[in-house]
Amino acid sequence: MCFIVFEWQPAERRLTLASNRDEFYARPTSPAHFWREQDHPEVLAGRDERGGGTWMGVTRSGRWAALTNVREPDRHVDDAPSRGALVADFLRGEATPQAYAHHIAERGARYNGFNLLLGHVDQDKATLWYVSNRIDPPRRLGRGRYGLSNATLDTPWPKVVRGKAHLARVLDLQRAPRDAAVADALLAALADGTRAPDAALPDTGVGRDWERRLSPIHIASAAYGTRASTVLQIDRSHIRFDEQTFGAAGPIGTPRRFRFDWAAR
Repeated sequence: MCFIVFEWQPAERRLTLASNRDEFYARPTSPAHFWREQDHPEVLAGRDERGGGTWMGVTRSGRWAALTNVREPDRHVDDAPSRGALVADFLRGEATPQAYAHHIAERGARYNGFNLLLGHVDQDKATLWYVSNRIDPPRRLGRGRYGLSNATLDTPWPKVVRGKAHLARVLDLQRAPRDAAVADALLAALADGTRAPDAALPDTGVGRDWERRLSPIHIASAAYGTRASTVLQIDRSHIRFDEQTFGAAGPIGTPRRFRFDWAAR
C-alpha cells in the first residue's frame, strides 16, 4: 500500500478510509476475498501471493489494519521479512491494537521501513493505533482526518494533501454512513492521476523521473502502478468494503463490493 487517507470518528461513524496499493504488475496478487476456512475465514483482504501477507484488510469482528512502505532505497534490505505479515498476523490474531503496536515496535528493526494502522471497532468502543519503525513510540490516534503515503503519518507530500482534500470534499457533501455514493466518489478520487509540480516533489533517493511518476494518487507506468483502490467504511454495526483492481491495461472488471454486519468476538 502506498497511499491512504481516512477519517476517524471513534464516537460516531467510526471509519472512512480510501487507499491505493501500488506494486509491480508482474507480482502475483489475489483480489479481496474472505480467506479459506483453514486460514481464518473471518478475514476479508487481498493477498500478496509471493509474500503471503496483505496490505490491508478487515474482519467480521471489526478488526482492521493497513500498511504503507517507507520509500528509502538506500536502506532497503533484500532479505528482510515481509511487511505484509504485519497486517495478516494482526487480522488473524486477538491482540488489542495497542498491545500489537507495542509488540511490533519492539521488533520493528528487522523490517524495511513501514507505517502500520491498527484498529478495532465494536458497539461500545473503537480504538486506532499508528506504529512505524521510522518513528518512536506508537501512538493512539484521536478523532480527525489523516493522510499517509511512503513517509510517516501526515507528511505533506502533494498526493497526501490532494487526497485529504478529496476526502473532505466527499464527506462534507455526503454524510450518510455505509453509503454506496461515498464508496463510488472515493474510488473516483483514488483514480486521480495528477502529477505534482517538480518544485513540490520529495527527494526520496529514486531520482527525479521516478519521483514524478510516483507523485500522483493513482500511478500508471509500463511495469509499475496502482494495483488496487479500496474504500473501507465502518460504523457501529456494519462494514462496507469496495475494491477496484487494475492491471497494466487499466481497470480489471467492475468493483468488488462487500457489505456485512460485523460480529463481535
